[in-house]
Amino acid sequence: MIFKKLEVGPFASNCYIVGSKTTREGIIIDPGDEADVILNTVKDLELKIKYIILTHGHLDHIGALKKVKEKTGAEIALHTNESESFQNQTINKLFGISYPTPPPPDKLLNDGDKIDIGDLHFTVLHTPGHSLGGLCLIEKEIVFSGDTLFNSSIGRTDLPGGNYSQLINSINTKLMTLPDNTIVYPGHGPETTIGAERRSNPFLSI
Repeated sequence: MIFKKLEVGPFASNCYIVGSKTTREGIIIDPGDEADVILNTVKDLELKIKYIILTHGHLDHIGALKKVKEKTGAEIALHTNESESFQNQTINKLFGISYPTPPPPDKLLNDGDKIDIGDLHFTVLHTPGHSLGGLCLIEKEIVFSGDTLFNSSIGRTDLPGGNYSQLINSINTKLMTLPDNTIVYPGHGPETTIGAERRSNPFLSI
């Protein structure tokens, strides 16, 4: 697997670039900002981006989406329940920040869907709670958790579409069922493991 993590923008969002060594196909997960940095990294990695996958539609995860889409020609994919709200800037205006209206999605995802990139096979988990259409992606012993689960924390639920009980249920039923050695790559902050969060995440021991 080709793997690169970038921390981008004023919200220090994690953007992940993942690719197949066999086919040089790749995906970009959450292009939150700094489109040129993302695109230059893709060029350095010599990848052909097939999909831009959004874990959810908040500004800090889609700020560079328009330019990255235009330059790569990749398909935008996100959960069905997020398809309308991510083009609505209402939430993002709460932060006093504007950005280009993102292009519409090319591919709508649902729980259990598969995304194949060469020899990499991702499974979509619908994990609402931070937003209506939040999703996580699993590939073998790795999960990209977006703003659902963080190192020693969880996503906020005080924005439109957020629901605390729903978020906790998503984590317990979709993520805490994974093996302890599963590496969690979140939307912000450092990576962790399912085992570490099961043992010590204060929000999950209540």
